[in-house]
Amino acid sequence: MDVRQISVIGAGDCTPREAESARRVGALLARAGVVVITGGLGGVMEAASRGAVEAGGLTVGVLPTDRLDDANPWVRVPLATGMGDARNVIIAGSAKVVIAIGGRLGTLAEIAFARKRGIPVIGLDSWEIDADRAATSGVVPAVSPEDAVARALELLGRSPA
Repeated sequence: MDVRQISVIGAGDCTPREAESARRVGALLARAGVVVITGGLGGVMEAASRGAVEAGGLTVGVLPTDRLDDANPWVRVPLATGMGDARNVIIAGSAKVVIAIGGRLGTLAEIAFARKRGIPVIGLDSWEIDADRAATSGVVPAVSPEDAVARALELLGRSPA
């Protein structure tokens, strides 16, 4: 089964620049036929979901609460986990590639969960981890939403189904 899923992670409270980057990332992923997974709340999560839906894509929101209604209006498939921050493991582990935009400690945790499982992470104005060894253990930096998506799609094409 060839499932094309990419998680877009970042803070629920983000800057306008991060929100615009996330919206563009979501739209570009949707146009490439990728399912966009987020944490389902506001900020980067909402902006990425909005961009994906506006481009005709499918969005999945992995919510920390047990209420489906807590999802932002752009989530098409809400998953109410009731797990709080523990849901970050699901967000990171449900994708073949993760794109981190900005972010705070929750984003850092998701990056760590992804990397521990061998899932590549592309960072756009996000955490820098082991920059000298980014290809094997850290976050691969991107310079724009287009660059982040191009790198993610290249990695997605190389990952096993």
